[in-house]
Amino acid sequence: MRIAQIAPLHEAVPPKLYGGTERVVSYLTEALVELGHEVTLFASGDSQTSAKLDAVWPQALRLDPTIRDTVAPHMLLVEHVRQRADEFDVLHSHIDYYPFSLFSRQQTPNVTTMHGRLDLPELQPVFRQFNQTNVISISDHQRQPLAQANWLTTVLHGLPEKLLTPRTDIKPGYLAFLGRVSPEKGLDRAIRIAAKAGLPLKIAAKLDNADRAYFESQIKPLLSQSHVEFIGEISEAQKPAFLGGAHALVFPIDWPEPFGLVMIEAMACGTPVIAFNRGSVPEVIDNGVSGFIVEDEIGAVAAINRLHLLPRAGVRRRFEERFTAKRMAQEYVLAYEKLIHQQRPALRDVKAC
Repeated sequence: MRIAQIAPLHEAVPPKLYGGTERVVSYLTEALVELGHEVTLFASGDSQTSAKLDAVWPQALRLDPTIRDTVAPHMLLVEHVRQRADEFDVLHSHIDYYPFSLFSRQQTPNVTTMHGRLDLPELQPVFRQFNQTNVISISDHQRQPLAQANWLTTVLHGLPEKLLTPRTDIKPGYLAFLGRVSPEKGLDRAIRIAAKAGLPLKIAAKLDNADRAYFESQIKPLLSQSHVEFIGEISEAQKPAFLGGAHALVFPIDWPEPFGLVMIEAMACGTPVIAFNRGSVPEVIDNGVSGFIVEDEIGAVAAINRLHLLPRAGVRRRFEERFTAKRMAQEYVLAYEKLIHQQRPALRDVKAC
């Protein structure tokens, strides 16, 4: 199958540090190539892939201080893909609703995976207008605000099986927070949970400029506590040691999380997850197997006292059963085949005219 993967230009594929969507696009692209498909990756020029790379922009936008309008490069990206659309069996976009209008006016089957939150009111008229556009969710919960969307299927994220593995040479000694500093991610709650549990907390987190004011006013004053260590962003290579050294990953979110890639990263390392019952969490964490799902900070502290009931080998095994990149790619291939089959009658009608 000839497949076009269309990535956001904000980060390289894969990203050098933080970048959930671009990371997933990388894992999917590589797994599709391993399955024998002919894949072209439309992404920034500093991306690395075994697929054919079509570099629409020279480098990731976040790393280019001269870029002020990030929409402009994405408009070029969409038009460039449209011009090459006839070369592919399917176009798979990961850039939100940008391609909806243009891609609906060409014949190649296309689908968009929605990676972000969908509970924003301004999205309602967009999805009412484009209610025939094929979209894929990354959790069933993510769909709820947009019941009118043309959902093709749900495909949960996956990681390459050997990308992150348990570190049996490290004795766990702290709680871990991994992700992004923002109000909805709950770093302040993680700090309080660790304090109440009497455990150190190590924080590996990205800080966007948009969240700097929040960091300065709400988080920075908490970092002076003796049990807190703020590391900052870490690379993929640093994650096994960081997560492997943790009793658990604390995931105290306060928003409708679409998926939560850090949860399966922890699972891949054999590290259980203590997560608040929000968004996709019940679809990702098997309560009492790969972690504990809790309602609040008190429940999180209580769950820490039950971590001995979760063998780390069992956490890793559940990752292998449910969250490998190969499984993700196979499910996307089934979605592509369904999409192509649905569109063939329409294409025959067009050719007959």
